[in-house]
Amino acid sequence: MSLYRNSAWFLKGLTEFTRNGFLTASKRFVEKDLDVSVAGRSFMITGANSGIGKAAAMAIAKKGGTVHMVCRNKDKAEEARADIVKESGNKEVYVHILDLSETRKVWEFAEAFKKKYKALNVLINNAGSIMSQRDVNAEGLEKSFAVNVLGIYILTKSLVPLLEKSPDPRVISVTSGGMFVQKLRIGNLQSERGRYDGTMVYAQHKRQQVVMTEQFAKTHTNIHFSVMHPGWVDTPAVANAMPDFHRSMKESLRSPDQGADTVVWLAISEVAITNPSGRFYQDRRVVSTHLPLAWTHSSPLEEQKFMSLLEELAKKFQPH
Repeated sequence: MSLYRNSAWFLKGLTEFTRNGFLTASKRFVEKDLDVSVAGRSFMITGANSGIGKAAAMAIAKKGGTVHMVCRNKDKAEEARADIVKESGNKEVYVHILDLSETRKVWEFAEAFKKKYKALNVLINNAGSIMSQRDVNAEGLEKSFAVNVLGIYILTKSLVPLLEKSPDPRVISVTSGGMFVQKLRIGNLQSERGRYDGTMVYAQHKRQQVVMTEQFAKTHTNIHFSVMHPGWVDTPAVANAMPDFHRSMKESLRSPDQGADTVVWLAISEVAITNPSGRFYQDRRVVSTHLPLAWTHSSPLEEQKFMSLLEELAKKFQPH
């Protein structure tokens, strides 16, 4: 089933996920929520060289935060860093090169980061991957699963000790509205069975991120976990991966700044952490992770099994 044939999801999208949806929602935003300085606090953002990641990095740098940009492409990352430093006047912006699809390297990066830096206050899991056809990494894992799910699991899990010893620690993951049409499925994590539909595989991974956030929040109670849907945003990733959707919806898509608004709000505002950990957000508000009357609910047993499978896979590639 194509994502865009789900009429309830698409109608919700047209009213809420578009630029107009953001403009409507923003009328209730409290401006002083973001009127804070985050000087002395450090933020790691994956996929920070373009789109939502770059917009979030820029906003946080302007507030005085130390920004660790985790990017795959060195040239694009350095170019984005130069833009951020120039516009924000903040030189505390650092580039780290990591391809999240290389599972062992995710472990190595996180372990090295913990040794080098004394604190990390906020981790923003923003990087994502939509594949047009199934491909595997050097470890034999389906590539988009390695980036969207296992990479986030390993990075978060490995950085938990550093986050826990830093003041007011937070972890924010950027998901997608596609997850509304997906129920957690744990029997085909590598997308080996059936026809490979990249957008539906991506949507499943986004459902998995929501479940992961909920489960992490239960396990690591000293950290504030959240997951957010940025709406339909005009980013290079969307243009490349979903050209038809991008072309037909271009006039209605949100800007990267609008897409990043709730990420920044969750990362820096004091009011965000008054909500319980593990919640799902859209436009600075906690919302349900399911459409009304949806069939997308999973059992606690399935969710625990999913986390166990991720832990087994993660350990398999952990450097000794």
